[in-house]
Amino acid sequence: MGEQQTALDGKTAVVAGGAKNLGGLISRTLGEAGANVVVHYHSENTAADAEKTAEAVRGTGAQAVVVREDLTRVEGVRSLFDQALDAFGGVDVAVNTTGMVLRKPIAETTEEEYDRMFAINSKAAYFFLQEAGARLNDGGRIVSLVTSLLAAFTDGYSTYAGAKAPLEHFTRAAAKEFAPRGISVNNVAPGPMDTPFFYPQETPERVEFHKSQAMGGRLTEIEDIAPLVKFLVTDGGWITGQTIFANGGYTVR
Repeated sequence: MGEQQTALDGKTAVVAGGAKNLGGLISRTLGEAGANVVVHYHSENTAADAEKTAEAVRGTGAQAVVVREDLTRVEGVRSLFDQALDAFGGVDVAVNTTGMVLRKPIAETTEEEYDRMFAINSKAAYFFLQEAGARLNDGGRIVSLVTSLLAAFTDGYSTYAGAKAPLEHFTRAAAKEFAPRGISVNNVAPGPMDTPFFYPQETPERVEFHKSQAMGGRLTEIEDIAPLVKFLVTDGGWITGQTIFANGGYTVR
């Protein structure tokens, strides 16, 4: 009995921030779809998660390598793609889940916090697009994770939502510029997600409010987002230049 072919057989995916939480699930999901996966992580305390995720990918029958790089350095972004090409000979899918959240009033935000937030959420995302556009095979797929706060009128998240907002414009330009090679470029904007990324910024009362604003009275789960990313990098290739809000109706635009 022959093996059933899956959507990404023979393809390679780079998942920035691919070690745990949503990134980890995306890494495993793409592996299950047949892709070899480059699991990127940033800090030493995530190394064990990255290795565990890579092992889970290998358990699907795909190959996986683990790469540690600081993507706020352009050299780090280039090295990530260098190592992906060294390992697998080409890259077809690039997913950037990296980000850092800060909830703080404008009046209290320091220059150092501003610079760090824009380095991680904006600069790293820009040069990830640049390298992906240069390195991906024709017909490739690029997806970046942003936030549903881009459609919200709220306080406290000026540097987080503000640093994610330029990625919409980066994505539109990249979608036009990479279109001649058939490369699609999109953003996915989850609602507040039930991950450790979210809770330190919020009071219990605000968590309950966020839940109340979405369908079913719950937060967005990583399992709500990974299938959408998989669709965009497989059957959804005709979608490009878009930001897709996946948040249970938390906010719309």
